[in-house]
Amino acid sequence: MTFAVNYLAPFLLTRLLLPLLRRSAPARIVNVASAGQSPIDFDDVMLERRYDGMRAYAQSKLAQIMFTFDLAEELEGTGVTVNSLHPASLMDTKMVFETFGSASSDVQEGAEATVYLAASPELEGVTGKYFDGQREARAEDQAYDPEARDRLRRLAEELTGLHALGT
Repeated sequence: MTFAVNYLAPFLLTRLLLPLLRRSAPARIVNVASAGQSPIDFDDVMLERRYDGMRAYAQSKLAQIMFTFDLAEELEGTGVTVNSLHPASLMDTKMVFETFGSASSDVQEGAEATVYLAASPELEGVTGKYFDGQREARAEDQAYDPEARDRLRRLAEELTGLHALGT
């Protein structure tokens, strides 16, 4: 479920919106990921053999970043940019308090970082990047592996039935 909610749903929604985004260029896609990233085990993507909630989260967030890089390459020159970010660490949300007992940042910080990627004039034309807050950062190594990104894209197309939808 974590993989489906954090990665497959945004993947499918973005793919379905691409014709509109291309017609609306310049346009920006911002994928909200996380600094919590873990390499994807393609032999057990759904973690059916050894499920761990934090690993599931971290793999799904890396998948978002991999999708960002893959899509940015595909959309090069179209006027549609694609970036991802870790907005802030352990923001003061109910989920964070229930899971970790305390927060280390606030929602305002995360919102400002997200809006920065979505609307800052200084990022016009910037694409295929991962940000930590408002600073460009480096994602987990697997995000830069074209073969892993291709494998993930093909898996997502299969799991979402994207080709059956005629896109």
